[in-house]
Amino acid sequence: MTLLDRALRRLREVQFNRAARAVLATPPCRVDPDDGLVIFSMIGTRVLLPYLVAAKSFQSRLGRGRFAILDDGTLTPADKAVLAYHLGNPPITTLASVDTGPCPRGGTWERLLSILDLRRADYVIPVDSDTVTLGPVPEVAEAIAAGRSFTLRGEATSQILPLAEGATKARATRPSGRAHVQTAIECVMDQVTISGWADLCYVRGCSGFAGFAPAPSGRALAEAFSVEAERLLGRPYWSEWGSEQVTSNFVFANEPDPLLLPYDRYINFWNEPVGGDVAFVHFVGTYRFHRGAYLQAARAAIAALL
Repeated sequence: MTLLDRALRRLREVQFNRAARAVLATPPCRVDPDDGLVIFSMIGTRVLLPYLVAAKSFQSRLGRGRFAILDDGTLTPADKAVLAYHLGNPPITTLASVDTGPCPRGGTWERLLSILDLRRADYVIPVDSDTVTLGPVPEVAEAIAAGRSFTLRGEATSQILPLAEGATKARATRPSGRAHVQTAIECVMDQVTISGWADLCYVRGCSGFAGFAPAPSGRALAEAFSVEAERLLGRPYWSEWGSEQVTSNFVFANEPDPLLLPYDRYINFWNEPVGGDVAFVHFVGTYRFHRGAYLQAARAAIAALL
């Protein structure tokens, strides 16, 4: 990215945050403490406004859910007061309070493990701050009602595959040189063995928007997978950014009757026009502020909240 590109991105981010301040004028969410559904996010002060757009637009369209937040260490007392007012005084925990057990620390592992701990008692949906919900989400509502876990696809062609088939596919497309940790573990996933589990599967999904149905096992499968991945790649490699998303995808793919959300309505933004039928958009970092699409989506979501 050139100096000019960085300057333009920063300018667009400032413009976005200026427009996103309008979310502060929207009514606070109605939250039922006994709802059985937790909307969970890890955030910091820099993403407070986009997070409010993400959280409030999703909860409004779904029509239910209470909030829980993992503080990345930068939330201020003023931020927490804003969150308390708008989101029904959600519990806010700190990164340091999360025991990661045999899994790495950092790289959003604390987020994933907190989600899986919470699912012991509730349905839990992680919602990243760079997402916007633009329309009804009946597929999500139906999955919750049926006790099915779901995920946003990483790409339109994402499929749930047996580990051997997924590893063969990953090896066939692996680039030369040192691979990203996600590609590295996908290439050797056929060597993963976990006691008590047969016919294991994997999918390239998105940990920024998924749903985990209640399960008393909590984080057990995630920890077992992490131990295996560390055995195959070594601790330093497995601790790199992206290993948490791989684990989230692995856990989801081995849920009972998992649901891949339809990609024509639940999308990642890759600098292409957002169609009128799209209900949910994840504005991935590479193209987050391109075309003004994120700004337009946020303005539409805020208007729907007023």
